[in-house]
Amino acid sequence: MKDEQLLQRITVNPRVMAGKPVIRGTRLTVEYILNLLAHGATVEEILQEYDGLSREDIQACVLFATRALENTMFMPLVMEPA
Repeated sequence: MKDEQLLQRITVNPRVMAGKPVIRGTRLTVEYILNLLAHGATVEEILQEYDGLSREDIQACVLFATRALENTMFMPLVMEPA
């Protein structure tokens, strides 16, 4: 599936979940799905827990986050000694 097709699965509406990006047709935020993955949930576990969710929906969350960070610059809060 092409990137643009995946990204169409993510929507932003100020009246849904305070405008956070969500998986189209759900109230599941991209942030929530990424947090599940970050804490060790597998794609299969997430799919079992949320009926109607697809593997592509989860891929779309990861791609959305990747695109959101592409042009972000990070500065260290503390300089490490050389």
